[in-house]
Amino acid sequence: MHPIQTIMKQKEIRVNKTNQAILSLLLFVMLPGTVSFAAEQEYGSVEERRITEAIGKERQRVRQEWIKIDLRKKELKVIEEGVDKKIAEIDRKLLQLQAQQKKIEQLLARKSIAEKKRITSLAKIYAKMTPDKAAQAMSGLDEQLAADILEQMKVKPAARILDAISRQKATDLSRTYSTIPVQ
Repeated sequence: MHPIQTIMKQKEIRVNKTNQAILSLLLFVMLPGTVSFAAEQEYGSVEERRITEAIGKERQRVRQEWIKIDLRKKELKVIEEGVDKKIAEIDRKLLQLQAQQKKIEQLLARKSIAEKKRITSLAKIYAKMTPDKAAQAMSGLDEQLAADILEQMKVKPAARILDAISRQKATDLSRTYSTIPVQ
């Protein structure tokens, strides 16, 4: 006796051959290990056999899809682990770069402080010089440096030096001194 018929007798269910094929399909898909019973069963009609074979083929196709999905999941997991490693490496390098940036900023701050001290020292030296000699020495300097030195000097010595320097150089130094640098 067919397993479906046994279940139907126990539950007192009466169905025709088409409904029996549908029930076979449902049980076939839901119950593991039912592939073998489909091959061993006796078919009541050609339609029942065709439906049962179609179900078997569909079940096999679904299993193959599950296998493909499982393989794809494994591939994705490997890729995800690789991405996680790359992200960790990028984070590590970012921390290194931030540490380097902090060191560079500290060095630049120290350099700036040292430059200001030297410019202040130079301003004192130029203030003690005669205006003609200071003007002559300043005309060979970079405009920004000369303007920075003049900025650190008291007003009277700076005015005397600008008076002794050439008119064009005094204009250029005044322009540089009045321009605020963008940092």
